[in-house]
Amino acid sequence: MNLTEKDLALLSEKGISEAKVREQIETFKEGIPFVQLEKAVTVGEGIMKFAPEEAKDKIAKYEAAANKGLTLLKFVPASGAASRMFKALFNFLDSYDPSQESLEAYFGRTADKAMKEFSEGLRHFAFYDLVMSRIAGKASSKDEEVYLFVKEMMSEDALNYGFYPKGLLPFHKYGDHTATPFEEHLKEAAEYAKSGDTAELHFTISPQHGTMFNAEFESVKQRVSHATQTAFKVSYSFQKPSTDTIAVDMENEPFRNADGSVLFRPGGHGALIENLNEQEADIIFIKNIDNVTVPRFANDMANSKKLLAGVLLGVQEKAFGYARRLEGGALSEKELAEIKAFLENELNVRFNEAFDELGGNQKAEALKDKINRPIRVCGMVKNEGEPGGGPFWINDRKGNISLQIIESAQIDMNDPAQARILKNATHFNPVDLVCAVKNHKGEKYDLMNFVDPKQGFITGKTKEGRELKALELPGLWNGAMAFWNTIFVEVPSSTFNPVKTVNDLLRPAHQVR
Repeated sequence: MNLTEKDLALLSEKGISEAKVREQIETFKEGIPFVQLEKAVTVGEGIMKFAPEEAKDKIAKYEAAANKGLTLLKFVPASGAASRMFKALFNFLDSYDPSQESLEAYFGRTADKAMKEFSEGLRHFAFYDLVMSRIAGKASSKDEEVYLFVKEMMSEDALNYGFYPKGLLPFHKYGDHTATPFEEHLKEAAEYAKSGDTAELHFTISPQHGTMFNAEFESVKQRVSHATQTAFKVSYSFQKPSTDTIAVDMENEPFRNADGSVLFRPGGHGALIENLNEQEADIIFIKNIDNVTVPRFANDMANSKKLLAGVLLGVQEKAFGYARRLEGGALSEKELAEIKAFLENELNVRFNEAFDELGGNQKAEALKDKINRPIRVCGMVKNEGEPGGGPFWINDRKGNISLQIIESAQIDMNDPAQARILKNATHFNPVDLVCAVKNHKGEKYDLMNFVDPKQGFITGKTKEGRELKALELPGLWNGAMAFWNTIFVEVPSSTFNPVKTVNDLLRPAHQVR
């Protein structure tokens, strides 16, 4: 690989070292091995499930701690643009001409189910009144009205919703106003992530959307603060240019743009581990920007988050006690065995056979290493056909077994045994995490020390008609948290309401009435 002076200047501008680029190119050459699944995680075998009374106790534990000055933060990845959400609408504008055929004929010709559902549900979208007011009197037929409606939504010189960050689209209709996911996250934070009378939120956004998010906050904060009796502290960060990854051609040489410059691409949501690493709260809730709901489901959602936080505080309290004992000096074999049992039974840590052969001091060091780690409690939803990764026991090929959230792209689907494990999975990952990132002394862990760089992804892309290979960093809740201590808890499916396509807004979870 030969880098020019111009290439090196670009690296310097992005804050990427030449060594990092060479390391990434070696990764392309070597490939990233598939994850080795041991078995799917199920209730009782890695997933906890609580009876109502038990859940009530955990919730009460969290509420009591939150009222005693615990610092809380809601961390929301929100950089995604909404373009993929509107794919069916863009296709419709390219394929349909109301002057040439009726909508019925178009649906018959194309079998476009997504657009048929959209047109039939038009009045139930939160943006219906706004769009209709902008196209009033322009349509000569109902079919043309649907076409103009979509055009008004998507055109660059109109509402241009495809450019919007997903977090700032009108999702829910409340009589006299509409609410964006951004606003709904503020309301949620007031329910379960409030210290005193203040809720703190951090959104990771794209630089071009900063002004839009600030304007939205100014527009809604008085209304939401009044309704929730909560003050809001909102901060933002961008995905760092230094986390971009180099793209290569099919010979694993740097892919060059038409102007000769080296192509770098965003490293995916795994890059956000650096943004998370800059947060200081005692408890951090993580949830995607599009997973919000309307008030009638809000109680389920809030209690679910409090349950996860209560589980976290309970296990953290024990972990801190054991960490202090390990630091305090020599422990008996019985005490070491007690700590090992806690790690195995409550933090899902697995030890290889060599552990039993170690001396007392070596066992203590091994236990210190395992117990002094960030902890995450992850909500898991019963698998009902939704896309997404899931919880599995994996083997890292060195004999180390651990609990992980794995994406299907990490699994060798040509291996029948691995495909069978995936097929038999009972739960999937809704991205619903509660995290503790400090040790027993109150010092924050450096989260970069707990990333497994071998859990990234290599994907095929094209640019300017040429094939290339792209590298995604280990996902934020996948390999970027591979060496955290992990607990999985079953949560109600009513807490998972993502909006992947515009028609998802027609689901009950997004209809106020």
